[in-house]
Amino acid sequence: RKGRELARMKMPSSVVIAYCPPLKHHLINFTLCYYHHRHRRRPLPPLATVSATLSSCRLPNPNLATGNSLFLRMERIWTGSGTNKNKAMVEHLQSYGVIKSKKVAEVMETVDRALFVPSGTPPYVDSPMQIGYNVTISAPHMHATCLQLLEENLQPGMHALDVGSGTGYLAACFALVVGPQGRAVGVEHIPELVASSIQNIEKSAAASLLKQGALSVHVGDGRLGWPEFAPYDAIHVGAAAPDIPQPLIDQLKPGGRMVIPVGNIFQDLKVVDKNLDGSVTVRSETSVRYVPLTSREAQLRGGY
Repeated sequence: RKGRELARMKMPSSVVIAYCPPLKHHLINFTLCYYHHRHRRRPLPPLATVSATLSSCRLPNPNLATGNSLFLRMERIWTGSGTNKNKAMVEHLQSYGVIKSKKVAEVMETVDRALFVPSGTPPYVDSPMQIGYNVTISAPHMHATCLQLLEENLQPGMHALDVGSGTGYLAACFALVVGPQGRAVGVEHIPELVASSIQNIEKSAAASLLKQGALSVHVGDGRLGWPEFAPYDAIHVGAAAPDIPQPLIDQLKPGGRMVIPVGNIFQDLKVVDKNLDGSVTVRSETSVRYVPLTSREAQLRGGY
């Protein structure tokens, strides 16, 4: 009977529920709450449990499910050398339509994710990874999504800022795209992560840019940006803010773009464009789940 109900059920296009065994009950509860939050005047579906093994099925629109591993886990483990596995990860993201451009594919192939996750962690699984200090490195599909959204603002010679730079992965990607004439800046308020991220970058394809000074990582409160190299053509924020911090808007160049998760329990990835006249437009790209953008003290306590 349940199978027949599931077959008859029509889910709204804005809700995707992915089944991940370790997160089953949390995911269903979250999704029911999310559905209620988004569709206050609509009754819940008759059967709100949908199981999908994403490695064997294709979503009709992957962008509906690009939340940081709540709605989309294209989990797969590849065999072969590290380089081949990193390339396979990128090809997998391309097959799902998350990576659309050659430039994003090339930079993610060039920067080996294995250099930026803790030892013993499966680097090519499409899931966030704990990196210590109540911090995670985002899932590969989220890095790809943000690189794709910022593509036009990551050109040679441009300036890019990564707030909450963590292990340094996205800062390294930014540096390779903007090149030696550009400037890529990472800001992270955990000194130990800054030190280890520099070591990670030194092993990566972005090492020469770090040595030349075109790439730098700094200890600081990312909510305040990094004024020294502003204005920025592209800003990425890797943690969820309750509101968009004004200093980041101020440091965004006219014509620039920022991607930032905003919200507490319910979060959306916001795309912030500063127009040439200085006005700002904001739109929601997708629903996500990130750790909070907060003070160092609150983060170390694990507070939201």
